[in-house]
Amino acid sequence: MASLARQPWCVASGLLVPLLTLAAPAWLSLAGVGPAWAVLWLLPWSLADGRRSGLLAGLALGLLLDALQPGPVSQIPALLLLGWWWGRIGRLAPPIERSFNLALLALVGSLISGLSLMLQWALRHWTAVAALHTSAPGSGPDVQAALLAVPGWGWDDLAQAGVQILLAQTVLTALLAPMLCSLQLLLWRQIGSGWRG
Repeated sequence: MASLARQPWCVASGLLVPLLTLAAPAWLSLAGVGPAWAVLWLLPWSLADGRRSGLLAGLALGLLLDALQPGPVSQIPALLLLGWWWGRIGRLAPPIERSFNLALLALVGSLISGLSLMLQWALRHWTAVAALHTSAPGSGPDVQAALLAVPGWGWDDLAQAGVQILLAQTVLTALLAPMLCSLQLLLWRQIGSGWRG
């Protein structure tokens, strides 16, 4: 197992992600939308500890966040992909040290995470509509028509509110990444190289 995963307080720092997601500080929001806390924690962890650890951390964060907001969509696929990708960048590429690079990676990660959720909602909507249209006459549809009226199910909802939320979260995450991710990355690289605090 990777070196950061052996430090209990490093692993416990991942619990800040669901806490900050639940707290949703109003002073740290843009148009009522907070940053992607999972991206801000997972990016430096994966860069410092590698692909395997990034993949496992993405899975653990995804499970924690999905437990907070049960529903038909999951954050696990995007966080798994991001943890693996950033871990690969951290091990194979030259070390990322510039704040602009961290902001760019956080921006891309937040976009991928948000687009993954939007795609899952769109697929749920399209399969529900297809099931409604292909049901046999007289047998009743498998999907209740009332579910299709819930905001978030329709393509119009995704195209309007979803895009606004995605952009606000992406911009805020990219603005916070140079401060938060660079401090975490510095700390975790020191721990990974043998520094004990």
